[in-house]
Amino acid sequence: MKMKFVIVKLIRKPAALSHSQDFTSFQLLTVIYLAWQSLNKDIVLFNSKYFGEPECFSIKHILKVISLRSVLHRFILIVSVNLCSCKTQDKSLISTSINPVGKESDAALVAPVIDTKPLPTYDYDQLDFSMNNGIARTPKGRIWSCWVAGGDDDNAFFVLNYSNDNGESWSKPSVVIDPHDTSLEDKRRSVVGNLWTDPQGHLWLLFDQSLTYYDGRSGTWYTRCDNPDSDTPIWSKPVRIWHGCSLNKPNVFSNNTWLVTISLWNRGLITLKYKQQFRELDAFRMANVIVSSDQGKTWIRQGGVLFPGSEYDEHHIIERRDGTLWMTARTINGIWESVSSDKGITWSKPVKYQEHVNSRHFIRRLQSGRILLVRHGAINELTSLRTKLTAYLSEDDGKSWIGGLLLDDRSVVSYPDGFQSSDGTIYISYDRNRNRDAEILLARFTEEDILLKKFAGQNSKARILISKALKNK
Repeated sequence: MKMKFVIVKLIRKPAALSHSQDFTSFQLLTVIYLAWQSLNKDIVLFNSKYFGEPECFSIKHILKVISLRSVLHRFILIVSVNLCSCKTQDKSLISTSINPVGKESDAALVAPVIDTKPLPTYDYDQLDFSMNNGIARTPKGRIWSCWVAGGDDDNAFFVLNYSNDNGESWSKPSVVIDPHDTSLEDKRRSVVGNLWTDPQGHLWLLFDQSLTYYDGRSGTWYTRCDNPDSDTPIWSKPVRIWHGCSLNKPNVFSNNTWLVTISLWNRGLITLKYKQQFRELDAFRMANVIVSSDQGKTWIRQGGVLFPGSEYDEHHIIERRDGTLWMTARTINGIWESVSSDKGITWSKPVKYQEHVNSRHFIRRLQSGRILLVRHGAINELTSLRTKLTAYLSEDDGKSWIGGLLLDDRSVVSYPDGFQSSDGTIYISYDRNRNRDAEILLARFTEEDILLKKFAGQNSKARILISKALKNK
């Protein structure tokens, strides 16, 4: 059956995409995908429930079909769009949900509370699990750390502490995001996120929120602190950026575009209760690229890569000297890579980059122009366990690696994240034996240390304790 026009009414909550007033590429593809599924209808009724409750304004769209292509074995219509905003209560176009979900799933769209006075409820003697997420330094030198307590499951929640002496000593838990609510039928958790200091000196905390361990949609949120060096830091009300979860730090590229890597996990990881929900998101279950051209006020989906053997992606992006974007991602079969020549819109066919245990790696451009890589074992080694956490440098944009500073040779050390301070010192946080030892640790070193393969710098130091869960220990 041929269809020349599809008329769509979309009721959207702009806050779901940071108050963007533009029709995003993700929304366009979602609407058109649903339109394709409804070719026997002249009117596609669409209520974007997973963006939030309908609010603000409605838009009537006339979509002119140009061509068809297959994406992940699903047909997507490629269209040109004429938009006209209007405030209407047109009874003939009352929206209905294409894929209805219960009110309970909407609980994942409710912003959690930022608890800035978490003691004694969340003191170390009340915590029994520690999984590293990230670390960041503020303009005046305070170092913030965030990690997951509760478990790598539907009990997870976020804990933050800080250091005022370059990581030598650390505060008690000072901020907690615990989205659990006993009034809900399902647990509501936060398990993936990171800390990042933007070019203006604001401290961002990115975190995800989902019902059960994974409800098939999840969502990446942020809260921002504009006075992170203060005795009384103030955190903004959380804002939802998109679906999925973002484990690694944002990037700012040469054209001043901000980029966040967000993974929308595959359908195999969805909790049984939600297995049939959010089918409209299946075309985006991959390592996604989300960008902002206005310093984080609004975000749009730029593109993405579906890696073979993808589970959590945990992808990084490096802007190479030739202007291309280089993505590396975790898979069940090592670290894989893909390259974009158009700022992340399209990507090359993924290929395997290095052997690696199924775990997170860390990669970041340094002030010297070199690239830092922290991974398990020697380059291209497949360790049997998450052990031998080691730092390397590349002077040719990842084609080869030099040095090799062993940060921690013990078993069950994992999930590195880090930053480089203005004096060139590199800080890497990671976790050790999340349930038994339940430690978050810090390694402090220099590029020269990596080349010398030893902690030789005056302020270099290994295995500094950031936090340790003490309950039942």
